[in-house]
Amino acid sequence: MSLAQSVLAVNNDLPIRTDRPVHSGKVRSVYWLTEADSRRLIEEKGYNVAPDAPLAIMVISDRISAFDCIWHGEGGLNGVPGKGAALNSISNHWFRLFREQGLADSHILDIPHPFVWIVQKARPVMIEAICRQYITGSMWRAYSKGEREFCGITLPEGLQKDQKLPELLMTPSTKGILRGIPGVPEADDVNITRANIVDNYAAFGFRSAADVDQYEKLLKEGFAVISNALAELDQVFVDTKFEFGYVTDAASNEKLIYMDEVGTPDSSRIWDGPAYRDGKVIEKSKEGFRQLLLNHFPDPDILLNKDRMPEREALARDNALPAEVLMDVSRTYLDIAEKVVGHTIELSDNPKAEIIAILRDQYGLID
Repeated sequence: MSLAQSVLAVNNDLPIRTDRPVHSGKVRSVYWLTEADSRRLIEEKGYNVAPDAPLAIMVISDRISAFDCIWHGEGGLNGVPGKGAALNSISNHWFRLFREQGLADSHILDIPHPFVWIVQKARPVMIEAICRQYITGSMWRAYSKGEREFCGITLPEGLQKDQKLPELLMTPSTKGILRGIPGVPEADDVNITRANIVDNYAAFGFRSAADVDQYEKLLKEGFAVISNALAELDQVFVDTKFEFGYVTDAASNEKLIYMDEVGTPDSSRIWDGPAYRDGKVIEKSKEGFRQLLLNHFPDPDILLNKDRMPEREALARDNALPAEVLMDVSRTYLDIAEKVVGHTIELSDNPKAEIIAILRDQYGLID
């Protein structure tokens, strides 16, 4: 099988039994199971959820998105070899550490295959929680132009690009378009303050004001777990995104959990430690791919200006990147994944066939 064929680029066409439309995101597709299959698996596998909890199969792909577009390579290479397995293995590792260290659970109930999670339905908190330990990227660009207040937090004068911040900054933004919240624009991904959240906690999906404190505690503790573990590998955890939601366990206890993915090269910036100490930044995350795109095309404003989205989409659709570009991304993702989990990430020649066989033979989800 060719390299292009070993990449799982299309993940929304699996013959998984479902009675609802498949939700296909930029990287993952979600198959909601029938009520009968959900109940059967909960009983057969002993998942710690309510007997009537809706379950889903979440399948990751090897697609790569940047600047809200999906990119592809020459020779039919429609994804990054190993990317999906690397992302899932990293998230699995951090979620396990969070659980073992008493922080919180995640939405994942089972991992049938490196590309597949079985998850329970969670009620999401409508916040993307960004934690920043260094000033770089969009925050640095705004700071360098004189901006000092970010999400209600005032930064001191005299900071330098890529410098470690005096303390961990939590800079939340809205997840989706939220309406009727005083002081919060009705638009996706707009920055909000802690006061916005506390004063309107229910509108953001929190059960109580106390849960806002718990959410911040989980942010800080989760960031510290990942940052300390990466430091032992001589890697620098720069910033990351967390998402949270509520689930109910088998004893009818509602709890706040981590969800989506955590500490991956897609959702975080990670720098090489030795290079940083030498005054250089070597990206070990998707940020390196973003920088490559900005340098690859003659008019980078197309990628940065939201008003030029049609041009950006055409750029991604009509330009196949050199295969070596995607292979370089593959090496970055697999290298950091193998550092984190401590073993080689085994790649499949035909992941789709493996997924179908496992979900049919071991879970009874394919006729």
